[in-house]
Amino acid sequence: MTTRVEKNGLQVAEELATFVETQALPGSGVSAEDFWEGFSDLAHDLAPRNAALLARRDELQDKIDQWHIARRDTAHDPDAYLEFLKDIGYLVPEGEPFHIDTTKIDPEIATVAGPQLVVPITNARFALNAANARWGSLYDAFYGTDAMGSHPPKGGYDKGRGARVVARVRVFLDETFPIDGASHADVRRYHVEKGALLVDDKPLSDPAQFAGYRGRAKAPDAVLLVNHGLHVELVFDRGHVIGARDQAGLADVRIESAVSAIMDCEDSVACVDAEDKVLAYRNWLGLMKGDLSETFEKGGKTVTRALAEDRVFTAPDGGELTLKGRALMLVRNVGHLMTNPAVLLRDGSEIYEGLMDAMVTMLIAKHDLARDGGNSVAGSVYVVKPKMHGPDEVAFTDEIFTRVEAALGMAQYTVKIGIMDEERRTSVNLKECIRAAKHRVAFINTGFLDRTGDEIHTSMEAGPFSRKEFIKRKGWITAYEDQNVDIGLECGLRGKAQIGKGMWAKPDEMAALLEQKIEHPRAGANCAWVPSPTAATLHALHYHKVNVAEVQKKLEAGGKRAYVTALLDIPLATYRRWTREQVIREVENNAQGILGYVVRWIDQGVGCSKVPDLSGVELMEDRATCRISAQHIANWLHHGVVTEAEVGEVFRRMAKVVDEQNADDPLYQPMAPGYNGIAYAAALDLVLKGRQQPSGYTEPVLHARRLEWKAA
Repeated sequence: MTTRVEKNGLQVAEELATFVETQALPGSGVSAEDFWEGFSDLAHDLAPRNAALLARRDELQDKIDQWHIARRDTAHDPDAYLEFLKDIGYLVPEGEPFHIDTTKIDPEIATVAGPQLVVPITNARFALNAANARWGSLYDAFYGTDAMGSHPPKGGYDKGRGARVVARVRVFLDETFPIDGASHADVRRYHVEKGALLVDDKPLSDPAQFAGYRGRAKAPDAVLLVNHGLHVELVFDRGHVIGARDQAGLADVRIESAVSAIMDCEDSVACVDAEDKVLAYRNWLGLMKGDLSETFEKGGKTVTRALAEDRVFTAPDGGELTLKGRALMLVRNVGHLMTNPAVLLRDGSEIYEGLMDAMVTMLIAKHDLARDGGNSVAGSVYVVKPKMHGPDEVAFTDEIFTRVEAALGMAQYTVKIGIMDEERRTSVNLKECIRAAKHRVAFINTGFLDRTGDEIHTSMEAGPFSRKEFIKRKGWITAYEDQNVDIGLECGLRGKAQIGKGMWAKPDEMAALLEQKIEHPRAGANCAWVPSPTAATLHALHYHKVNVAEVQKKLEAGGKRAYVTALLDIPLATYRRWTREQVIREVENNAQGILGYVVRWIDQGVGCSKVPDLSGVELMEDRATCRISAQHIANWLHHGVVTEAEVGEVFRRMAKVVDEQNADDPLYQPMAPGYNGIAYAAALDLVLKGRQQPSGYTEPVLHARRLEWKAA
């Protein structure tokens, strides 16, 4: 039974109230009286607006369902469909050209292109790793992954592999920081004379790429280089195991990697009550105050991890140069849908979780704004707002933060918004979504996974969808990714805001990342998501190869834009010439991914997992990937491609597979042979009740089942 305390008409779980009053409020400049009064006004005033926006989603979905049902036996007419969406207000008229007027943006958002990490805020160790991933060892990234074509051998340091890593990194240095008539592979000495870097006795081909050094000019401990706004540090140490064998004494090459990082309160966490929310908020507070630390066992030793210090160098002119030691941190709040029992309103209803996140995470962010050398040097707070459907919901988010700023004594527009372009109604109205928050927009980002899940749910009645792999090959996805960049540039985001791309979902396949993810900067995206600090270090190489600012200038000059009709091309199965084996195999893949993810979500409260697929390839799974798989089976069930009996048989078989995959986890509770656990029931609910879930989201089922598990 939750113990609650009354705060200005709010019934607040005691542990949340205690956290706010004893940890979050002291030092914030906000009194407890003002906080609770502002929180109560926000929660009670905006709850009806929130509910009305959700009702509008349902109203539009019902009209779209009926339109498809009435035309089920006829060929899809894209022109008629387009006009229908305009008539019902799903597709809104596009207004006059405009540019965003966001101000006080940090360079990591506005001008420096690079990788972006996304991590669950509830895991302090992961959060610290992400914040400290601003700098990464290129030697370690190549040595410890398959980036050079093979995984490292087991056992101690392999000198042959180490030599290949050094040679590969020297190639990067030659390509990025060339020396006329020479190679970094042959250099014996790096030194500084009269403010210039000499490599042996030659300058860099572009002397402006020299940014600074540490130690003595004649024999530096480190040399700092810069390219496309990203820094590279050459570390010299002849006492180091690698530096001792290097003719120049080069022991490591450290590069700016995760320029920014999203601390996630949403898709990668499992926060269902006050206990969970306090954990998330406490870690965010530690990051904003700069005192978060975590102690854990690693390799038989006790390790304490804290936030990295800034890095200090001597500039070429002899002055001091300080570079950030940590990624710029954004916080992802939850969307408009979910409520949370951590706080009850006067009528006994649960608070909308997005309103709670807005108030509490921004209170916490005030600690950063009040200190020098913190997260934002520009004096801004960055909130990623997911799962918004159309311009009205973006405008509502803008209003939420205007109210929060007033309640907390922050200047208006201190809070900057990242718009996730991941729901269909946002994609087709993206320009008007950006206009609705033009004073706050600092980020737009495509989310292919949620976008696919929403596509299936929105068009559920249109017919059976293609197999998942074929959905990715349809034309709508290319149009979606292209339009996001095109409209972002039209709206003046270049030099002011991020235009981002989605996650690399195979965390152990770094050779493939190096080959494929360069397409994101080539497309004009000045950030893209990665699943680990190592992946950030390797993806950073792409931003040295591609000058994203120049790519964006060329795209602006081209003046073309992907058409909305292409985005509305529903990826239905055209021929449906599937064998029974192909159908069952597709359901197996979906079911195995759902079960592998959900069993950890429900039983262990893990919101983001590496789940091996049926081929043994470990894939990042979160609620977005789960949404696709669940909606895909629900669609095939609805249209008779597969029967409920077949789905049940597949789920039982895949439960055994998932049990085997988790056999070494001491915390794991097998689903077979009883198939009567809460986690197994939740996985089935996502599919069998998938059509009834709002926008096809997984949260209502997962939250309800996790609360059931915690109560048991």
